[in-house]
Amino acid sequence: MNLENIANWFLTYPVFAGWIYLIIVLFVCLISYYLTRKILIRAITSLLKKTKTNLDDILLEEQVFNRLAFLVPIIIFYQFKEYLPIHTSFLQQILLASIVLILVLVIGSLISSINKIYEHLVIGKKIPLKSYLQIVKIVLYVLGGITIVSILLGKSPWGVLSGIGALTAVIMLIFRDTILSFVASIQISSSDMLQVGDWIEAPAYGTDGDVIDIALHHIKIQNWDKTISTIPTYKLIDSSFKNWRGMSASGGRRVKRSIHIDVSSIQFCTPKMLERYKSYQIISDYLEESLKEVESYNSENKVNTDELINGRRLTNVGTFRNYIIRYLKAHPNVHKEMTLLVRQLQPTENGLPIELYFFTNDIDWIRYEQIQSDIFDHILAATSEFDLRIFQNPTGSDFKNLLKQ
Repeated sequence: MNLENIANWFLTYPVFAGWIYLIIVLFVCLISYYLTRKILIRAITSLLKKTKTNLDDILLEEQVFNRLAFLVPIIIFYQFKEYLPIHTSFLQQILLASIVLILVLVIGSLISSINKIYEHLVIGKKIPLKSYLQIVKIVLYVLGGITIVSILLGKSPWGVLSGIGALTAVIMLIFRDTILSFVASIQISSSDMLQVGDWIEAPAYGTDGDVIDIALHHIKIQNWDKTISTIPTYKLIDSSFKNWRGMSASGGRRVKRSIHIDVSSIQFCTPKMLERYKSYQIISDYLEESLKEVESYNSENKVNTDELINGRRLTNVGTFRNYIIRYLKAHPNVHKEMTLLVRQLQPTENGLPIELYFFTNDIDWIRYEQIQSDIFDHILAATSEFDLRIFQNPTGSDFKNLLKQ
């Protein structure tokens, strides 16, 4: 059979000729997709991975080029649609809708890439754009969906929109959370309420940890136990939460704890006690100055110093407070430019609270706890050196020892 006979056969049976042509076109489309995906895209990927910057790698992660590869076979198929044994107008609608769909997906990937590139910048941590870009993606997908529907129905996009107008109330109900979250995102950005990396506490939601993601619909927080809490953006703004960013920025972290002194151990300092206290290096200067002041006052007012209660006297608890102040001021891990206070609180059934209020110069959680523990280890051990006792409710061993006496 020569070529002329083959041509006559195709003219005699045009239906078979059309289907064979369709198979050839499909084969060409598959080959073009394979060449684009396996050779061209791989070459581009290999080239981008060799660059020093990581920004182009983000385009690969978001599969921008992989999605573009689908356009090649669809465009080829579209060019030869007139010769295929399928209804031309319907096929054209399907192909155009597919092209629009792929373009929407590609643009969506580009928007995601822009967000990731922006997050790598310094300003990206202060002013997140993720929620705004998500709004852009939603608008893109809505417009893309309307365009695809209008192509398939053979109507103009305005005709489709006029039909959707009747469903406005339903659409508003569907996108209620999106609208509220968008407004909340504007509030977060404009007032700088929250940034990725901030440590926040939201008691209403039982969260306490670092913000790891600020999106349009939700905010993700990694708690200290490594669990992840997801809170709707607008609901977090509606409730109160504590942001510890100010503490991090200041370079100091507060310590506010009390030790409880047994009231029965509080007494005036005797000369013997004062002599012993003078050997404590930290308060030796304080004791010399204070004793001179007390002696001068008692002498001027002709106070009978035979009794400790007369005139002015130093007490062991007052001396201990001043010892703590000087100990904290000398400590290398206590912030010297922030508030440092040691004060008495109102006595309770648990003794006399001595509150320590100061800031460490290290905000790291682990080191902060270590510094705080070391300081209170020393202070609790030093209490007995001033003839004071830490208040403690009696235990079972205390009652056993009492019965043995």
